[in-house]
Amino acid sequence: MQKRSAIILYYFILTFSCKTGAQIKLPAIVRDSMILQRDAPVNIWGWASPGEKISILLNKKKYTVKADTNGRWKTIMSPTKAGGPYTIELNGKNKITIRNVLFGDVWFCSGQSNMVHQLNIHDVRYAKEIVEANYPDIRQFWVPNTTNLQSPQEDLAYSNWQEAVGEKVRPFSAVAYFFARKLYETNHVPIGIINASVGGPPIESWTSEEGLKDFNETVAVIQQNKDTAYISSVIAKEQNYQPAIHEDLGKAGVIKWYEMNYKPSGWRDINIPGYWEDQGVKDLNGVVWYRKEITIPASMTGKNARIFLGRIVDADELYINGTLVGGATYQYPQRRYKILPGVLKPGKNIFVIRVSNTAGKGGFVPDKPYYLFAGNDTIDLKGTWQYKVGEVYPLQETKPGPPFRLQYQPTALYNAMIAPVTNYTIKGFCWYQGEGNIHTAEEYTKLLPALISDWRTQWQQTSLPFLIVQLPGFSDYNYYPSESNWAILREAQLKTLTVANTALTVAIDLGEWNDIHPDNKKDVGERLALAALKLAYNKNIVSSGPLYQSSEIAGDKITVHFSNTGSGLVTNDEEAPGDFAIAGADKKFVWATATIEGDNIIVTSDKIKKPLYVRYAWADNPVHPNVYNKEGLPASPFRTDK
Repeated sequence: MQKRSAIILYYFILTFSCKTGAQIKLPAIVRDSMILQRDAPVNIWGWASPGEKISILLNKKKYTVKADTNGRWKTIMSPTKAGGPYTIELNGKNKITIRNVLFGDVWFCSGQSNMVHQLNIHDVRYAKEIVEANYPDIRQFWVPNTTNLQSPQEDLAYSNWQEAVGEKVRPFSAVAYFFARKLYETNHVPIGIINASVGGPPIESWTSEEGLKDFNETVAVIQQNKDTAYISSVIAKEQNYQPAIHEDLGKAGVIKWYEMNYKPSGWRDINIPGYWEDQGVKDLNGVVWYRKEITIPASMTGKNARIFLGRIVDADELYINGTLVGGATYQYPQRRYKILPGVLKPGKNIFVIRVSNTAGKGGFVPDKPYYLFAGNDTIDLKGTWQYKVGEVYPLQETKPGPPFRLQYQPTALYNAMIAPVTNYTIKGFCWYQGEGNIHTAEEYTKLLPALISDWRTQWQQTSLPFLIVQLPGFSDYNYYPSESNWAILREAQLKTLTVANTALTVAIDLGEWNDIHPDNKKDVGERLALAALKLAYNKNIVSSGPLYQSSEIAGDKITVHFSNTGSGLVTNDEEAPGDFAIAGADKKFVWATATIEGDNIIVTSDKIKKPLYVRYAWADNPVHPNVYNKEGLPASPFRTDK
């Protein structure tokens, strides 16, 4: 009996101490240096003991709130004009002081890798902007990348608000930074960026379960993924998959091909850049080693150096004088590796690059930088190297099915990265995504409006401005009229303008044929800012390029009418409008002649006597999309045959 009483007393004391010991806890995003939305009611929320009374003091105004039975609390602070810095004090069983708080405009910036890409990745192009960055009133909160398939999370892992000053600006999303900078320089109020972006995932990952309720197949996947045993089995199957064991001759011997005492034999000439399939190596999936002896002047040694190896398909390892300097496991990041002092030697140096590829053409992508930099000296690495095949993969060897990635599953990123911050009051959204839905481009016409509606509902602000970046050109140029999933997805983005309070930033001219991550992020960000200034700030400006409005047929001609022509339609190269195609009833498109007449374009072809349909820039990567308005903004691709 005494033992039982002691146990009861122990649990009573433990329970009592847990309840009385609870303290105010704030979400990760509510912290020092945050920017709160100006001129709007602002949510502040968190956790405490059930029933605990909390007082909040801001700018001589006091707010009082009581935690509910689950320990959650939220209060709404009255609108505050732009400015600061302010201090916010919270008092309950403990005291929390939040310092250096500004009021300004907060934009939620999300999407795939082109929104992820940091200024640091583009530090050659934007070296001057990084050095000169001195914007303490522009701040970014980076949402940690994580997933949750079961339910929406209440909070994030630790992160912080960072000022756009000097080296601190390097982790900023490049697109979001240039967007924020233009807004700041125009409006002169603080700009906060909440950066929630992940490379690769489809739009379904970013949408809540409620937002996807009309997509039956996706709903079934969501329910299946809630079964933790199922997910564990899928992951285990992935981890247990064992590909055939191969032998790379370059690493198999006692002396490796990258070692200094290796004596090369049987190597052949090859050019960098270039794909090995275009240089006498037919249809090879496997490992190819590249080797070159490079003479380094003494002035380039004994100091930090950098090497640019363009972009490599797929994976690579770089060795200099037998030392592993860098490597990457997939094709898209441009290779920019640091070389520590002592690696480079005066005189002869041996550079060896191991490249592996499992599909398509392997090797070094053209039209990228291939240089070695140290101090004020530069060595061009393009030209003739030697190569030797280290391994040939069997043609039939493929992993069964696409890889299972948690971040690609519907609701996974919404639950973990969006839901925890939907209480945070914002000005609007910037969205740069679509590459992950290329193979289901038709459905994007429904998925994007569903996401917009969902996010506005979750933020409980049904008309929040939503800015969309239309995908730029990418992949090989096709000199014949053709079908294109990239064009279909751009069309879906264009059609989303029928949703109220949305804007489209056209970027068709900002892509690179050989890189899904184009280097020019500044123009994307600044065009986004133009859209925001028009839509969210009611500025009387031209914020978009020409958009298809309607068309009419007269004889053998089609007249296309545009909106957003600004001061007038032009081409950016003084040539006739390019990339127009027309077709008759059979929908077999041919290139057409186009001329500008006022705010219209007249399209005709002597091959089509009774035209019915017209297309513009309808391709993965259109060759000559040169229609703009005089304000310098490009026209969106379109078609009339859908």
